[in-house]
Amino acid sequence: MIISESFPIKSSRLTLKLFLEENITTEYSSWLNNPKVVKYSNQRFKEHNYDSSICYFKSFFQTNNLFLVIMLDKEMIGTMTSYINKEHQTADIGIMLSPDFWNQGFASEAMLILMEHLFSFNIRKIAGGTLSCNSAMIRVFENAGMKIECIRKKQEIFENKEVDIICFCKFKDES
Repeated sequence: MIISESFPIKSSRLTLKLFLEENITTEYSSWLNNPKVVKYSNQRFKEHNYDSSICYFKSFFQTNNLFLVIMLDKEMIGTMTSYINKEHQTADIGIMLSPDFWNQGFASEAMLILMEHLFSFNIRKIAGGTLSCNSAMIRVFENAGMKIECIRKKQEIFENKEVDIICFCKFKDES
């Protein structure tokens, strides 16, 4: 089965669905252009508009990768990506959440349900990473049961300082 055909998936509060063109809204663009939302992401170096969002959306076509929306009831509160390598049975995941929904456990919940779903397919390892100064994302990875795999020392420049990227992972047999 193709993983993308298995959506939507649900938890007690959230639904993860495939991202559709109709999800490219003014609100979605506002998240991408909000310095607070993309503070720790390399998206902070870009200006986003409808055309750039369509281009990104289309980059998922005819791939194994997933671009998902996080829904709370009927409201889109964030997005997730999963870059899947079928040959190596790995997935690299990321998340973006509207600041209106921060600090309520939604990111951890979304991460957990996506990881569980990916492990139910032939994925053996899930990875993700963040800047060492992004304590909120570090907590999300830890809450999802991920462990530090490696630290890429002084990998990026953030606010004129060299910062590490902390890489996390979890293996299926650790579930």
